[in-house]
Amino acid sequence: MNGKDSKIVPELEDLDALITELHRVFSEDCVNVEYVHALMTSYKSNPDDWRKFAKFDPHRYTRNLVNSGNGKFNLIVLCWGEGQGSSIHSHSDSHCFMKILDGELQESMFEWPDKEGEKEMTNTQINTYKKDEVAYINDSLGLHRVENVSHTNSAISLHLYSPPFDLCECFDQRTGHRSQSKVTFWSINGEKTPFRKGAKAYDEIAQPEKASEAKENTAENASTCN
Repeated sequence: MNGKDSKIVPELEDLDALITELHRVFSEDCVNVEYVHALMTSYKSNPDDWRKFAKFDPHRYTRNLVNSGNGKFNLIVLCWGEGQGSSIHSHSDSHCFMKILDGELQESMFEWPDKEGEKEMTNTQINTYKKDEVAYINDSLGLHRVENVSHTNSAISLHLYSPPFDLCECFDQRTGHRSQSKVTFWSINGEKTPFRKGAKAYDEIAQPEKASEAKENTAENASTCN
């Protein structure tokens, strides 16, 4: 995902302007990662832009689709209640940009575990991102877990994935054991998605401690990644 793009980042009045520019950028065969990062940074968070997408759940963080892009990317608002977080997970060889719209989030980075044997996963660094800051990760950089560690404030983030993906892997920090997880959306364009028959009662990535319990109660396993 590289190529030649103008180094001059346009002024973005609102979220719609960001989406328009992203569609232009991703219409090309090659896309400059640094330019996309600069675009995400250039947009200044305004609740009037994203309030309709900010859907919270008291039991888990939510993934809310804002724009499905042109098949080369998608844009998602994630809402994190107090103390909510993801499991350690991969990104299916996609590029992931995470911009903080409100509050702050903590990112814990991990090395990929060995495929053989069980071993505590290695935490390589911990980063804290505040409003309007942008993080970037892909699988070559490692794995991560994202958390809202505050017990008094919620957090909201805007994520861009390129290309979009349907499945990712999540990991047990204590053993390095991996499992495949399906990506789902809590809402699409501000409208809640219907509960699907066979969908997991608990989100394995959002609530890893309840994953084994949920697997015993469902014939199909679906979970989400950030």
